Amino acid sequence: MSTAEHAERFTHLRPLLFTIVYEILGSATESDDVLQDSYLRWAEVDLSTVRDTKSYLAQLVTRQALNALRAGARRREDYVGPWLPEPLLIDEADPEADVVLAESVSMAMLVVLETLNPDERAVFVLREVFAFDYDEIGSAVGKSAAAARQIAHRAREHVQARRKRFQPVDPQQSEQITAQFLAAAASGDVDALIGMLAPDVKWTADGGGRVSAARKPVIGAAKVARAIVGLMQRGLPSLPDVRIELVTCNSGPALLVYSGDRLDVVIAVEVVDGKIANFYAIRNPEKLATATVRRKITR
Repeated sequence: MSTAEHAERFTHLRPLLFTIVYEILGSATESDDVLQDSYLRWAEVDLSTVRDTKSYLAQLVTRQALNALRAGARRREDYVGPWLPEPLLIDEADPEADVVLAESVSMAMLVVLETLNPDERAVFVLREVFAFDYDEIGSAVGKSAAAARQIAHRAREHVQARRKRFQPVDPQQSEQITAQFLAAAASGDVDALIGMLAPDVKWTADGGGRVSAARKPVIGAAKVARAIVGLMQRGLPSLPDVRIELVTCNSGPALLVYSGDRLDVVIAVEVVDGKIANFYAIRNPEKLATATVRRKITR
């Protein structure tokens, strides 16, 4: 067996494999672990038996991701407060030209995928995002092709019922709205903020019980606007050397809030019909460990 050829094939497909695993797990850190374990298994494979490297590796990493997802199910059940995905800092050139890919790694979609069971999530990702056939998907999740088709149908209906509002978003418009929001928040103008928010806007914070964060989502334009002004006037000033950076996370605008060199929170923003519909504030330090590592995603 050629170690170099194993490495070459895996490295070539790594962005695709990472994207698959991240969408199944919602964790970049766990995805890196899954890929490392998968490569060790791949290195033992006789390449003469592999007819389609992409299909083989996709199935391999999916099986490993499912194992990790099931193993972590109890941790998520016992999680303190809302559970949000790890933020993913994406190479800005990648997702904008691919609407399906951009939507599939959005915070809003990943939150919906959390409501699926492990098999449904894996099947949905492999079919709807990456267009694998049902034989390949069935092999990856240990089901027949017919069963995989039924799971895909059920998962698709579930997701569509919860993501009716999705439509392609102009990244530049979203960034502009986010920048305007930041300026209004800094000025303390509650009325201006309310005008930028959807009536049913939601603020969801993930501290994991390790740092202070709202245990329940804050819903409604007036409540969210007042909470944000309070954060800007009382929360952030309590941190030393605060600076805020506007970046692209999970194919949408996000704010990285630093205290000195330490990343304190990532606030991902979802814009729908020109209004901010969701804020996702990730503060759990474990989820911020790789948040500033730029990732290449593809499908």
